[in-house]
Formats: sequence, C-alpha cells, structure tokens
Amino acid sequence: SNNAARSKIASVCKGVFVIEYKFLSIQSSALLGTFFVLDSLLSPSISPCAPFKLIVTRNYRKLSTDSSSSSIMADNGEEKLLAVARHIAKTLGHNESMADDILQIYSNFDGRFSREKLAEGQAGEDGSGVAVLDRALNSLDGQISRFVAADQPIWADPADSAAFLDTIDELVTITREWSPMASEKPVGVCLARADDMMQQAMFRIEEEFRSLMERGAESFGLNPQGDAAAMNHRFDSDEEDDYDRDFQNGDDIQIPVAQPLTDYDLIIDALPSATINDLHEMAKRMLGAGFGKACSHVYSACRREFLEESMSRLGLQKLSIEEVHKMPWQELEDEIDRWIKAANVALRILFPSERRLCDRVFFGFSSAADLSFMEVCRGSTIQLLNFADAIAIGSRSPERLFKVLDVFETMRDLMPEFESVFSDQFCLVLRNEAVTIWKRLGEAIRGILMELENLIRRDPAKAAVPGGGLHPINRYVMNYLRAACRSRQTLEQVFEESNGVPSKDSTLLTVQMSWIMELLESNLEVKSKVYKDPALCSVFLMNNGRYIVQKVKDGDLGLLLGEDWIRKHNAKVRQYHMNYQRSSWNKMLGLLKVDNTAAGMNGLGKTMKEKLKQFNTQFDVTCKAHSTWVVFDEQLREELKISLARLLLPAYGNFIGRFRNLGDIGKNADRYIKFGVEDIEARINELFKGTTTAGK
Repeated sequence: SNNAARSKIASVCKGVFVIEYKFLSIQSSALLGTFFVLDSLLSPSISPCAPFKLIVTRNYRKLSTDSSSSSIMADNGEEKLLAVARHIAKTLGHNESMADDILQIYSNFDGRFSREKLAEGQAGEDGSGVAVLDRALNSLDGQISRFVAADQPIWADPADSAAFLDTIDELVTITREWSPMASEKPVGVCLARADDMMQQAMFRIEEEFRSLMERGAESFGLNPQGDAAAMNHRFDSDEEDDYDRDFQNGDDIQIPVAQPLTDYDLIIDALPSATINDLHEMAKRMLGAGFGKACSHVYSACRREFLEESMSRLGLQKLSIEEVHKMPWQELEDEIDRWIKAANVALRILFPSERRLCDRVFFGFSSAADLSFMEVCRGSTIQLLNFADAIAIGSRSPERLFKVLDVFETMRDLMPEFESVFSDQFCLVLRNEAVTIWKRLGEAIRGILMELENLIRRDPAKAAVPGGGLHPINRYVMNYLRAACRSRQTLEQVFEESNGVPSKDSTLLTVQMSWIMELLESNLEVKSKVYKDPALCSVFLMNNGRYIVQKVKDGDLGLLLGEDWIRKHNAKVRQYHMNYQRSSWNKMLGLLKVDNTAAGMNGLGKTMKEKLKQFNTQFDVTCKAHSTWVVFDEQLREELKISLARLLLPAYGNFIGRFRNLGDIGKNADRYIKFGVEDIEARINELFKGTTTAGK
C-alpha cells in the first residue's frame, strides 16, 4: 500500500537474496513463497521495481521447474528465510508506516511471517541467520588453513588446485552475500573474519602464482609466427649454460632468456599454455578478491627479470646518460650497433610477446593486463629510450652524423611498434617519450649539420696545398655530404619536420646543402689567395672545383642540387682553366707573334731572335714549375695538355718556320732554336705530374 516501502524492498531484496538465491540454500517451498511475497510487493506500477519484478518472475519459473530437485534444499532454509525477512523489516524500521506495510503483507501470505514471530526473532537474529554464516566460515576456515599450511605446491596436484580455487570462490560468494548486512555487529564480525581468511588465501595463492611463473618459464621457446610447421626452439647452448651457472647463486631459479635474433617474424611462447591457464585462474581470484595490485606486482617482477636478462643477452649495457657521453666515440659506435639490434628485437619480438602473455593471463581484466604489461616493459623501454636520448643530446661533432642517423631511422621505423604495443592508457607516457626522443634526434641531426657549417667557417687558410692539389677540407666535406645524402629521404624528413610543413621538392634540404656548398666554395676562394702565382691559384681552384662537380653529379647530392647547379659549376671550372692559360701561357704566346712593321730584314731578325731567346727561357722555367703541379683528374689533365698544345704548337711552328727563312740569320737558326715542335709537345706532356696525390 506504500509505494516508497515497495521501492525500498526492491532495493534491499535485490542485494540480499534474489539475485544470489542459489547460495541461500532455502527450502524450495519457502523460497517459492518468498517470491510470491515479493511479487505482491513489487507492483508493476512502481517503475523502480519493474526490472526487479522481471528477475523475480524469471527465478520463480526456474524454481517451479526445479522444485523437485533436492540440490536446492537445506536444513536451515526456514531460519535463513526468516533472517532475511527480519533484515528487511529492520532496514525499513525507521519509518513505522513503511514497516507496517511490509509486515502486514508478509503476515497475510504466510503464518511464519507473523508480527510476533518476526519480532521474537528480531532479538535473537544473531543466533539464527548469523549461525548459518558462522558455520559456513568454520567449514571454509578449515579448508583454507589446510591449503595455506601445505608444504608442497598446491598446483602440483590438479585436484588440490581445483579444490583450493573452489574454496576461495565459496568464500567470495559468502562475503558478497552477507555484505548488505555488514552494518549489523554480529554479521560485521563474521565478515571481518572472512576478510582475514581471504588474506591468508591470497598470500598463499600469491606464492603459488610466483612459483608457477618461475617454473613455467623454464620451458619457454620461440615460435615462428605463420610457419605451418611451427617448432619451439630451446636455447641450450653451452655458452648459455656457462652463463647461467655463473649467474646463479644458491638455489635461485634459472631465468631463461632469448638469444640475439635477426628474424623479427617471431613470437616468444614464454610460458606453456597449461601454465598460462592456471595463472589466469589464479589472477581471476586475486582480482575478484581485491588483490589485483599484488597479483600485478608478482607477475611484473617475474616477467621484468626475464626481459632485463634478455636485453643483457642482446649485448645492451645499462648505461647512464653521463656514461654514454664519456664513452670514446669508437666504443660508442659499437654500442649504437648493439642498441639498434636490441631495440628491434625488443619492440618487434619481446614486447609483443609480453603483451600477448599479459592478455592471456589477465583475460577479462583489461586494466590489470595493461598495468602489468606497462610494469613489465617500462624498465627495458626506459633503458632503450635513455640511450637514444643520450645520443640525441650528446656531442654535435660532424663525424657523429651517420650513427645519429642510424638511431633516428631505427626510432622512426619502430614508431608503429611503439604505437601498437604501447597503445593503452598506462603506456601513454612511454609512447609520448618515444616520440619526443625521436624528434630530439632530428634536432640533433640539424645541429650536427650546423656544426659542419661552423667547421668550414673556422678552417683557417694556413699553408698552401703543394702543387695546387685538393684541399683536405674539400675532400672531407664532399665525401661527408655524399655519404650523408645516401640517407636523403631521412634528411628530407628531418628538415621538413623542423619547418612543420612537408615539401614535395625537398626544398628545405636543398637550401641547406646549397648553403653548405656555398660556404665551402667561399672557404676555398680564401685559401686560393695563399698562392702567390696566379696560375697556381687557378690550378688550385680548378682542381677543387672539378672535384666538387664530380662528387655532386653522380649521386643523391646531385639530385638535390639539380642540373642547373652542376652546369653552373662546370662553367666555373672552365673559367679557372682559361684563367690558368691566360696567366701562364698567353704571355709566351705573345712572344711568338711577329711585328711585320719591323724595319728591314735585319731588324726583324734581331727582334725574332730576342723573342725566341725569351721564349726558350720562359718555357723552360714554366715547364719545370708546372710539371710539379697537380691536376688530380686524368680527364682534366688531358684537356689541359690538349688545349696548351693547340695554343702553342701552331704558333711556335709558324714562328720558327719564319725565323728559318730570314736570310743569313735564318741560316744559323738552329743556333737559336732550343726546342723543336716535337720537343714542345713532349714538354707539355710532362706537365702536372706532381708527386702530391689527391684522395678520393
């Protein structure tokens, strides 16, 4: 008759015994009667009760079907039914009108629910309903104590492990059933006792969990994913056995780990399937009992040790950032190579395998699986990321570019693995840190190229390179850029990210390389001023300019700078060639020109004789000097000789031919002609054979 009372009954009954009717062990007739009472109480007109009425009706039909089954009967059914009724009345007793409504409905339905009987039992309910709870706890306490005190592992016997889990399930069910009545002192005392029993059971199951993980790990293997004839490979090499014997102290459990691998299409079956199933059942109980953190801690500790040993076997040392920075570069290069292999194995094999294992052990508990996985992999992941970070914030010395590029490319290629493996909320920090360090490596690459610019600017113009050969700074920079541009796509990515706007034509990298080339050419121009001989200055610029063009045109650097850049610099080399001829040979060529206005044959003869004498001296001195000069490129050297021969031989041949025809002076021409045409050609062929060699 009171809607508020009915709503309250729905709330109380829903938690007390309707949903968990199976555990109450009430006699079927009594329980069926209770459903009739509730059916009367829960009018369909009361919207809060409608869903619960449906539950009541469904359970009533089930009990009607199974009313003949003895499994649902218990000796203390009526006592427990009355205890529940008394609890409902007591819960609503603060409102007299509501309580009267409830008691009246109970009394009308069944004499056992009379006001007198319920009131009589109210004072002694601790000795009736609570007695049922106490007896159940006594029974479970004996079983739990027996398992907790056992010397042998419980999971060594499947029957024992099943019985232990069933006992825990019963204890959980009892606790859940009686929790709505925890405010009553006798029930609260019993529930506190149940909590103590649960803690004892959880401590033992935690030990079993740890022991099972350690024992199960002894038989792990590698399973090639996708192989129809999948085989498990044990790591039983003598080297590993020796390592394990050295590593063990006392009776420590041997931790098997993965060897370095090159085939990343693998999944490690770290534990046998049967062991995983047992661990799942344990984890389910621990999580259900509120011991999820303890379970996750034990699991994480065991698997973390496995991962750390695996990383160690892969050759990766635990180094602080300071230790990385102090390490000699040659040693650090080797350490980077080991890091690259370890990072690939970790992100593509070890971590995915741990993710799968976590999901299986904590199936149905995604948060626990995510938290445990993060705790397992966090240490190894931080170890990998810290090393990469140390490289990123380390020295900007130009020679480090290529190894930094290797680390950057490794991080870039592993980003999909970071995203997929560390996709949950607990791993967000690791995922974000990986992205941050990857970008920091890009900053390091840009910083190294800036340091290369500074190196070019600071390289002083000291002593001249003998013979006008290649300058070391030119060889260094061009070979450096040529090698760097083998990673052109990576460099393009680095510079695009620095600007935040992708460039289809890679203009940002092109601008950077053009700027470095401009700095180099300016530096070489300054260094050419060291040569006092303009001809040798031109040879120096010609040599170094030709070297630059050769290094650019047949590689990725040429693709960046473009054909126009190459044509322009080829033209520069030709201009240096012309400057060389003009400064060294044009003056000699002028000596071979005859002034036809000279007075008389005798005057012309004297003039030609004087010019020939000067030519012989100057040609001899020039050839001796230029034969020690260097033109490193064979094709350029031949081009120079050919151009000089074409310049001198015809003019010299005409000159001595005309000199021979000058009457009396011509008759004695051989006294003045020191070189024949063939001699001139031979001397030209001896040019540019300096002993200074140019590196490639």
